[in-house]
Amino acid sequence: MTDLSESQLSQSLTAVDSGALLALANDYQARMVHPLGSRAVAGHLVKPYAIEAPGRSVTDEDVQTALRVAADYLSSAHLRGSLGLSVLLIHAGGDGDYILVHTWIEGYMSDLAIFTGPVGDATQLRPGRTGIAPCVWEAAVLAHERDAVTRHVLDSHGSVEERLVAWSGDVLEGEVR
Repeated sequence: MTDLSESQLSQSLTAVDSGALLALANDYQARMVHPLGSRAVAGHLVKPYAIEAPGRSVTDEDVQTALRVAADYLSSAHLRGSLGLSVLLIHAGGDGDYILVHTWIEGYMSDLAIFTGPVGDATQLRPGRTGIAPCVWEAAVLAHERDAVTRHVLDSHGSVEERLVAWSGDVLEGEVR
């Protein structure tokens, strides 16, 4: 792969939606992340997190709804090669509410389900559209979790129980950008 020449780069920049990128950059703010304590859900060890946009918060009701959604989704996860470890993201976003169920599966891979709905209406949560992927804040938490599972489960030399305790305790908390 070669670097773009100056003229190629200039031509490529015309394809970039500069206005939309600057609008995103101008509205960009950190979000708060709070771990919610690992728990057993549908035969999985699940590590849930709350992600909160400015002015929003994840309520106890939101957590209960997310756990029900996760339980429904994880109940058939063995058919997708689940190894029994999952991360649950409950995101009170600026434009809607999101639940992400990320599960480690066979072959060093993962399975991801995203549920979306309008702000504050858990009854409207539905599977996200085809092709949807984590937003920048959700990706920050999943990046931490990728490192945690690699460090504590895959690279570790303790018993499985010791590895899982270490993984469960390695959480991200505070601002993410």
